[in-house]
Amino acid sequence: MMVVFEVVVAPGADPNTLLSEGTKRETMAQVMTLEEARKVGFAGLPDPGDKVVRLIAVAKRDAPWIHRALETNDAVGTFRVHEVD
Repeated sequence: MMVVFEVVVAPGADPNTLLSEGTKRETMAQVMTLEEARKVGFAGLPDPGDKVVRLIAVAKRDAPWIHRALETNDAVGTFRVHEVD
């Protein structure tokens, strides 16, 4: 099972700072734009309007780590969590 975090980036923030390189390396998290996600088969993605959105896909066992990282990051406006089979 996989967990996907739908992250709305805070206005003016750099989406490349959502996760540290170490966190991405240790969890093998994939950070994608909506366009990149569509190309690898994600469907039913929302229209973000004028918001900057990133999807972060990670194994379920590493989801708590990503959740904590996003909660404490000023670049994150809001996020939602989705479980995917």
